[in-house]
Order: sequence, then structure tokens, then C-alpha cells
Amino acid sequence: MSDSQTAPASDLPRAWPFEEARKLADHVATRSSNGADERPALLETGYGPSGLPHIGTFGEVARTSWVRQAYTALTGRPSRLLAFSDDMDALRKVPDNVPQRDMLQKYIGQPLSRVPDPFGTHESFAAHNNARLCAFLDSFGFEYEFASSTQYYTSGRFDAALRRVLEVHDEILAVILPTLGPDRRATYSPVLPLHPHTGEVMQVKMDAIDAAAGTVRWTDPVTGEVFETPVTGGHAKMQWKADWAMRWYALGVDYEMSGKDLIDSVRLSGRICKILGGTPPAGLTYELFLDEQGQKISKSKGNGLSVEEWLRYAPPESLGQFMFNQPQRAKRLYFDVIPKTADDYLTHADKARALQAENPTGNDLRANPAWFIHKGIVPANAGSPVPFGMLLNLASVANADTPEVLWGFIRRYDAAVSPETHPMLANLVKHAIAYYADFVRPAKTFRAPTDKERAALVDLAETLRGFEGEPADASALQNLVFEIGKRHAFEPLRSWFGCLYEVLLGQKEGPRFGGFVALYGVPETIALIDAALLREAQA
Repeated sequence: MSDSQTAPASDLPRAWPFEEARKLADHVATRSSNGADERPALLETGYGPSGLPHIGTFGEVARTSWVRQAYTALTGRPSRLLAFSDDMDALRKVPDNVPQRDMLQKYIGQPLSRVPDPFGTHESFAAHNNARLCAFLDSFGFEYEFASSTQYYTSGRFDAALRRVLEVHDEILAVILPTLGPDRRATYSPVLPLHPHTGEVMQVKMDAIDAAAGTVRWTDPVTGEVFETPVTGGHAKMQWKADWAMRWYALGVDYEMSGKDLIDSVRLSGRICKILGGTPPAGLTYELFLDEQGQKISKSKGNGLSVEEWLRYAPPESLGQFMFNQPQRAKRLYFDVIPKTADDYLTHADKARALQAENPTGNDLRANPAWFIHKGIVPANAGSPVPFGMLLNLASVANADTPEVLWGFIRRYDAAVSPETHPMLANLVKHAIAYYADFVRPAKTFRAPTDKERAALVDLAETLRGFEGEPADASALQNLVFEIGKRHAFEPLRSWFGCLYEVLLGQKEGPRFGGFVALYGVPETIALIDAALLREAQA
């Protein structure tokens, strides 16, 4: 199917990457309509290496990769993904979460690629952060090309586009100046020359523009010295909104998504791109991630989850699930979202494996997040017979501090399950131990049951004794728990389950209780109830 023959919207899988892929296909078809431009579709993501890479950066690459995957499935056409680092930008402030902050303060105003690495591992601060980004993207298996702004500027890759900027300099000013305040307007230029003596990125008024020579003339505001600087060869760079537009124009970018906070910038850069003679890319505006207090996460503040932190508590597939879910809705990105997200992934993986066996090219499969997370082929061992939330509750009641404790219960529940046969479960067990130790155990708070709850718990324990020695049947045990709640007239019935969680587990939420009893064991659950009632009686 060619770009000009993409499927009607009603025939697309019901997943947002396919909606975006259709926009990309239409964009490529428009620029290829004269038959002269048959290059692969170019998708771009941008990264500002002024702070350590954070989880939002990964999210943009992941989401763009899924659009690319959908584009391939939709059109069969080739594409490229460029991960572009703005490492020639000036260091404007020192991030809060890096060492040697006093040293970095001396390099304010210098290109990030010329700022020493405070970690002492790379030739520059930008190189360190670029390496951190690439290492994670590589570990997740993304297919991308890394691009350095410094390398593109200094190698001459942007020279033709920069000369074009000088030709339309006044038109660009006419677009940008009305968006600036009076003070900024007086000194603004889309061109930022690098000081030939200090190397500083200079934000100064241009005294003269020579488009034919490809140079700008400007005056050092401190010394009064006048300089004539070529815009080519890495001697100057662009202000970021103009830089964005210049990059779209120079590289022919077809697709780039961006955060809600950049809506006005996208609009302005699009206008500049058209002035240069290019076509702005298609793209998606995604919502921002919020921290525990509902504030926007920032790589300079380090107030969100890091990639490393997420991967301590859940597998990378769960991180993919979080990024896939509703990109146009703001979401809290904090530790408490991890368990549910991990179980959401497991649910989708189970469904995807079944769909893959029935119809490997069907729309239902291609609308499944697991199809994107696993690049179109969902492994047979992608899921887990035990949900992550259940493992957390098992760790809680068993006070587990090693995986072997949980595996003892799991093997008794199903002797055919092992770390070798179920590697995803093996990883989840390790993550559950870590999450329990850091978040569940410190927050456990048991409450005493009411008289009504106490009577129901006694009834549950006595009824469970009739199941001792019988094969564990999660459905039958779940029905039993429901019946006890109804028998003791809990209204609403969920208040009965709240009692089980708060009195027995010491937490506000919990698992499907019948499944928990089957996994933990009937005798052990009876003992858990007896211990809770004894604890209350002795209080």
C-alpha cells in the first residue's frame, strides 16, 4: 500500500500510533507528489542535554518509534528516526542534581559540548548526558540514529540552511519580534555567534547582516570590540525556535512530536520553516508528566522518576506500557503508578499472545500496546501466571526479603512454574521484593476490625477450614469471600474487601482475594486471620 493509498480511518487499528502514522503518510505523500522526493520518511526527537536524561526523554523516543512502527505496517515504506541532541546550546543554569556544581558555574554561557563533564567520565557534559541517553535507548532495543547539534554545525551540514537564514533574516524577525518583550526585542537575532575569544554563545544585536558573504557583524557589549563572524562551520548557531525551524528545513523532517508546553513554539517554528522554503513536519502534542505534587517534571530539578528508578521496581515492558497509555492526557509519574502499570502490561501481553495465534496481522492485535512494545512479535513468555500486585501482597504477608520466599509459595501453587519456564515472572519476583522493601513495608498500617468485621473474619476463617487439603481453586475461593461478605450484609460489598486489606494486609488496596488465598495457601490465610484477631484482642 503506497502513502497515497493509506487505509480509510475506519479501517485502521484503534490505537493512537496508527492515527499519527496516517498523518505522517499524508505528509510524505504531499512532499513526494511531484515524484522527485522519494527518500525515507524522517522522524525526529529532540533532546536537551543540559541535565541528566529523564524518563520523559525516553517517552518521546518510544512514542515516536511506535508511530514509525505503525507507519511501516500501514504503508510498507522505509523510514528513519533521528535522535537529535541540542548539545551546542549554551549552559544557562547549573542543574541541581549533578556533582561539581561550583565548577560548572564557571561555564555558564558556553556550549554544552565545551563544558567539562562534572562526572569525569567523558570529554564534555553534553557527551556524558548523550551517552546516558544512548545507553538506555540501546538497552531497550530502539532503532535510531543519534545526531549531535555540534557535529552538524561544525561539519557544515547546516551551512546552506544558515545562509538561507541570512537571506530571509528580516522576515524571520518580523515573525518573532512581536512575541517578545521590549527589552528582548531590542537585542534579538535568530543568529547566535560564538565569541572568538571566550567561546561563549552570544545573545547580542546584529549590527549588520551580509547574506552574500554569509557573515554577521556584532559588538561585544563588555569590551566594545566589533566582530565579523561567519554563520557557517560552527562559528554560530541559531536561537532555539529558529534553530528548530532551520533543522526541519535543512533535514526535511517529516514528523516530530512535542509537549503541550511547546504549542506556541511549534506554531512559531512552523512559520519560520515556511519562510525558509520548507514544510513543517506533522506531529503530536502530548501532555506533560507530573510529579508526586502534580508539578511538571524537570530534568534540571530531578523531581520525577528516573529510568533507573523505574527499572529497579518493574521490568522495562511496564515502562513502555506507561508511555503508551493516552499520551494526550496528563499523568502522574511517581512510584505508586508502577504496580498497576506492570499489571496492565501483563494483561495486554496475555491478550496479545492469544490474538497473535489467531490472526497475526489483525487490527485487534495491532491495537494492543504489547504489539508495539515488542516491535510486532509478542514472545510466548511475555506474560506471567501471577500478577505483579499479587506478588506484592504475597511479599507483604510473608515479610519476604528474598525471591526464594516467594518462589516457595509459587511452586506450591503450581509445580510446573519456575524461573526457567517463566522468566518474566522471575523478574517480577525480584522487582516485587525491592518494591515491597522500599514502599510497602514502611507504609504498612493495620487497623482493628469493627464488631461486624470481626464476626465476618471469624466466619471466613471457619469456612476456609473446610477447604484445607483441597486443591486451590481461585474462583471457588473468590466466590466464598463474596458469600461471606453478603452473609454479613456489607453494603457496599467493597467495604468487606476494604476490611480484608486494611485488617489483614495493613494497606488500603489489595488483590483479588480468592486468588491471593489460592497462592498464599488456605492454612496460611486462616493463620493470618487468627493472628489479626489476636493482635486486636491484645491491643
